[in-house]
Order: sequence, then C-alpha cells, then structure tokens
Amino acid sequence: MKYLRSALLSAVTVPLILFGTACVPQDTASSAAPPSEAQGQTPAQAGTALEQLGSIPIKGRAPKTGYSREEFGPAWADVDRNGCDTRNDILARDLTEETFKPGTKDCVVATGTFADPYTGTVIRFVRGNTTSTAVQIDHVVALSDAWQKGAQQLTAEERRQLANDPLNLFAADGPANGAKSDSDAATWLPSNKAFRCEYVARQTAVKAEYRLWMTQAEHDAIATVLGSCPDEPVPAREGTAPRTVPAGEVPNTPEGPGSPTPVYANCTAVKAAGAAPIRPGDPGWDPKFDGDGDGVGCTS
Repeated sequence: MKYLRSALLSAVTVPLILFGTACVPQDTASSAAPPSEAQGQTPAQAGTALEQLGSIPIKGRAPKTGYSREEFGPAWADVDRNGCDTRNDILARDLTEETFKPGTKDCVVATGTFADPYTGTVIRFVRGNTTSTAVQIDHVVALSDAWQKGAQQLTAEERRQLANDPLNLFAADGPANGAKSDSDAATWLPSNKAFRCEYVARQTAVKAEYRLWMTQAEHDAIATVLGSCPDEPVPAREGTAPRTVPAGEVPNTPEGPGSPTPVYANCTAVKAAGAAPIRPGDPGWDPKFDGDGDGVGCTS
C-alpha cells in the first residue's frame, strides 16, 4: 500500500483543516452507541469508520500488570512467511524509491524516500546504526494500550498476529513515534491534521478486529475526529509488499512451501540448529540477531 503518498507530499505545503479533540473525564463501563445516534444526528453510513466505532465496547482501562513486549511474541516475526521480517515488509510497503541490501533477497531495505503521515514531512531513509531510527515502525494501537484494553484475554498467537498485522502498522517519523509512545487517541493525535481521519479509522478497525475496547475519553476523541469526516471508510485490509520469488526458487522455508517457520530464542539456539550465520529471509530470522546492523546475524 503506497497510502496517501501524493496527498502527504501535498500536505507539506497545503493549509490543513483543523480538527479538535474532546476528552470526557470518566471511564465507565458500557456498550458503545453509535456517536451519531447519541447526538441525535443522521445514523452513520454503512461501511464507515464512524459506524464501526459504534460497535466498540467502552470500558475502563485495565491494570498494566503482567505486560511485556514478549507477551506479543518475538519482535518483527515473519508472520506472513514471505521470508522477510515485518519491519522490512512495512518499510518496503510505505517507502518509495527503495533499494535493498545486496544478498538479502530484497528483504532488507537499504534506502528510500518516506512521506511521513504523522508529520506531513518527507524523510530520506538510510539504513545504518545511527540513521535507521529516523524512520520507525509504529503500532497504531500501541501494544501496552492493547494489553490494558482486552489483549490480555487473547491467545498468544492472536497477540503475535496483532503485533505484526499490517493493519496495525505504519512507518513513522522517529521523534513523532517517540512522542506518541503508548498513547491512545484521547492523549495523542498526529500533528498532520489531514491524516487524523485515517489514523483514528485505523485504530478503530484494529480494535474491532481483535475484540479490544476503548475508554470513554478515547471513544469521544475518535468520534470528534470522525465527525469532521463521517464518510471515512473502514480501512481495507491490505498486506505488505510481497517479495517476488525468482523463477525456479522454492520459498525460503525449512521443508518447502507451507511448512512452519522456526522461532529461535537467541543466537545459541540458532547455532544449535545449525542455522548460523542467519540472514534476513532465512527461516527463523529475527532482527535481534543482527546486533551490529550488517545484515548478518549470529556470526560470533
């Protein structure tokens, strides 16, 4: 999905419409009613994010007890089994003019141009120990927020899918992603106001997909944004940019197409399995194995 690239590039210079947010200082458990009905307005149109918002339960935020990133599986797993980890899948999807590191089977993005949806700025991405963080991969619904709003009750596999789901992932400006942290829509919205409708629609779709809830303040903030764009559609589920398998090459899985992808806890496990050195695109690859950022893991 090359989402809104031309619109985002225009957004750098075109005046934007300002949207407000409203926070209600209460967190009572209830079932969500469609915002338009609650306000006595025309009911939300079918297939819109505003209609979907009406299906999201409203409850208080649960304690963060027990949360850790590991509860959502290994960081950037190859969930879609295309041979590339999720981070590079999203970079390949969201950047233009991208190039790939040689020897990685077009998995590791080396350079590219990025139109950041959160700030409306254009960033030149260059892979490296001190430069890669300029473009980060954001969980639209932060994992700790998800944990406190229903993800504790999901299975481990469902949480792994949530953490790697392209529906819940955007490449984003590093500082903007850091400022967002684990905030929901009640406390953080993109500074690029032209993108806010799509952003909250994506959050709503993710919460609907994974049976998560919202707080009252979060629900009201999203309703306010969508009130300015009532025709904003429910985001289409689009995958990441698929890697083209060269003619005659068997997809890179241990026993061929459709076989399970191994999961290695650390380099000791990689070496014990005889899989070292391991590279992006190899079965069981995880970016944590590449400590020096040279595209090859578990070499020492």
